[in-house]
Order: sequence, then structure tokens, then C-alpha cells
Amino acid sequence: QVQLVESGGGLVQAGGSLRLSCAASGSIRRINSMGWYRQAPGKQRELVATIASDGSTNYNYSVKGRFTISRDNAKNTVYLQMNSLKPEDTAVYYCNANVMTADLLRGYWGQGTQVIVSS
Repeated sequence: QVQLVESGGGLVQAGGSLRLSCAASGSIRRINSMGWYRQAPGKQRELVATIASDGSTNYNYSVKGRFTISRDNAKNTVYLQMNSLKPEDTAVYYCNANVMTADLLRGYWGQGTQVIVSS
């Protein structure tokens, strides 16, 4: 069994910064890609950023230049540094990881962490 635990959400004023963390634990053999997604009220979940095991990254165009995704493979942890936050960044942010256990590769989700950006 694999668990993803997120932290770092909260309330911040527009223009401020937050750093999200997501730690994976359990019967992990290898983690391939990791990423962050978000879901605003009344909207579909959307990709924010992903990072592959080799460190290559991909960003939603709306956060490029403001958000930075990184990972610490030794700690099985992915981070999302969010700068210049805007009210439209308000959402529940979910961590995702594609994890190889003993005999299976599958995706896992965290429970979500709320980010609220006030204007």
C-alpha cells in the first residue's frame, strides 16, 4: 500500500507565496512521474505541473514562470513552490505519483490541500 500525504496549503494574499509538499510512503520500489493537480469549485481537476524521474518538468501555461515543481527522490517527496499567487489559483491541490510497487505500476492520489488566495 502507498500513501501520499500533502502539506503546506493555507490562506495567502494575492502576490504572496506558498510551498506545498507531498511525501510518499509504503511499499515503494520506484516512483516514476510525480505531479500536482488542482480543482476549483465547480470546475474540473486540472494539471498544474509534473516532474519525471529524470527531473524534466511540464507546467500548465497559467502557472508558468510563477510555480516551480521539484522533487527529492531520496525522500520520495515532491514540492510545489508557488509565487505571485493570484485569486484564480484558489483550489484544492492534489498530489499524484506513479508508483511501482512489488508487482504493479499505478497512480496514487493524496487527500488534497486547500489553497485560498485573497484579493
